[in-house]
Amino acid sequence: MRSPAELIVVTHGAARPIGPIALRDNAAGRSHLAASLPGGARLSPIFGPADRLPGRLRGTDQEAVAAQYLNYFAVLGIADDLESVAEELRAHDAVAGAYVKPPAEPPIAPLSTAVRSAAAAPPVTPSFQARQGYLDTAPNGIDARWAWTRPGGRGTGVRVIDIEGAWRFTHEDLSQNQGGVIGGEPSAEEGWRNHGTAVAGEISGDINTFGITGIAPEATIRAVSVFGPGSATAIRTAADALSAGDIILIELHRPGPRRNYQGRADQLGYIAIEWWPDDLAAIRYATARGVIVVEAAGNGGEDLDAALYDARPSGFPDSWRNPFRGDADDSGAVLVGAGAPPPGTHGNDHGPARSRLAFSNYGSRVDTQGWGREVTTTGYGDLQGGGDEDYWYTDEFSGTSSASPIVVGAVACYLGITATSFGMHEPAQVRELLRATGSPQTDAVGRPATTQRIGNLPDIRAMVGE
Repeated sequence: MRSPAELIVVTHGAARPIGPIALRDNAAGRSHLAASLPGGARLSPIFGPADRLPGRLRGTDQEAVAAQYLNYFAVLGIADDLESVAEELRAHDAVAGAYVKPPAEPPIAPLSTAVRSAAAAPPVTPSFQARQGYLDTAPNGIDARWAWTRPGGRGTGVRVIDIEGAWRFTHEDLSQNQGGVIGGEPSAEEGWRNHGTAVAGEISGDINTFGITGIAPEATIRAVSVFGPGSATAIRTAADALSAGDIILIELHRPGPRRNYQGRADQLGYIAIEWWPDDLAAIRYATARGVIVVEAAGNGGEDLDAALYDARPSGFPDSWRNPFRGDADDSGAVLVGAGAPPPGTHGNDHGPARSRLAFSNYGSRVDTQGWGREVTTTGYGDLQGGGDEDYWYTDEFSGTSSASPIVVGAVACYLGITATSFGMHEPAQVRELLRATGSPQTDAVGRPATTQRIGNLPDIRAMVGE
């Protein structure tokens, strides 16, 4: 269940540095470079067009800000020997970097025991809301039920775009407040479809008497698939469809440099996608537009503070710096780790509530956590199955996959409540609020919170200040 590998080219920039990645327009160089590509291949700009890009950015020096994005290109039209093509491209005078991104995967926890029920769905789906413990009061949940009692507290007016592979927006519990797929080509794989459906249910499942209820059921949810355009273009497409104060969710991770190969059942070594230069630029572009980006930290069991991530791969441009170090090299996204639900949830025990689950990446850059096991939502069919996917529900959605939508839902409720009053709505402000409030991470055996940070579990009431 993987997206295709992607070949990315960054052309040279030299005029003046603008942030960590310095770029300038080099139309002649790009034209010559395109002519040197293999037959059938073409350069597709990730950002642009150049004459319209400045108008999509905020600030007084929009032309200068736009310049940092215009030298990123995806190479489309070829699927084989990407590493060989990248090596050839790196020898070109116009190229500052050329690299192949490993296929992206959904960050669902490995070794899930979910087995679809073969029993037909009943004539009317029962209510599963009591099984959604993440909706409960702090410290075990995020206090969503309290948020629903406040004006705007169901995420009213907030727009969310989920970036991954596929969805089933025909599901019986996703008939309200969703705008479908607005970009990319959804995968036909059932795994991607179940995953996207589960994510959408967590955030924006309908208000009704059956099934589940989303954390922010009045938020509007749409989707962009990474199939076709690739992940950075998908992020840029989502950012252009949103306004300041809206939310992008990135439900992807990739194998990183420690074990740089894909397809591992245990996902060891997988990391957040912001580590790759074009995805980093796309996330910065979104946050520069005022869009809040929530990103799965990944399920690789990795310490993102490790020196390994400072080493620049040979295909990355010289200007790249490790975004996991934060500060000037920061992506601006909210990075989400996976914590344990309360022991006894659905009869299982994954360790102390809010302790780091062993698969979750961790480090000083990780901002906040959500439940990484035992999440009840739409999709998969282990809780309610049968022959029609539109009636499937699960008790076992997991990973930084299940954790990240919990954070999105909490943020959407907060934004809805504070929309007409004082509130911190800039991406950096929201991220800092998540770090400063919430129910603290706890220790697990061999996984101390002091050295393996995944952050606090959001508490909407504390975010609002009540």
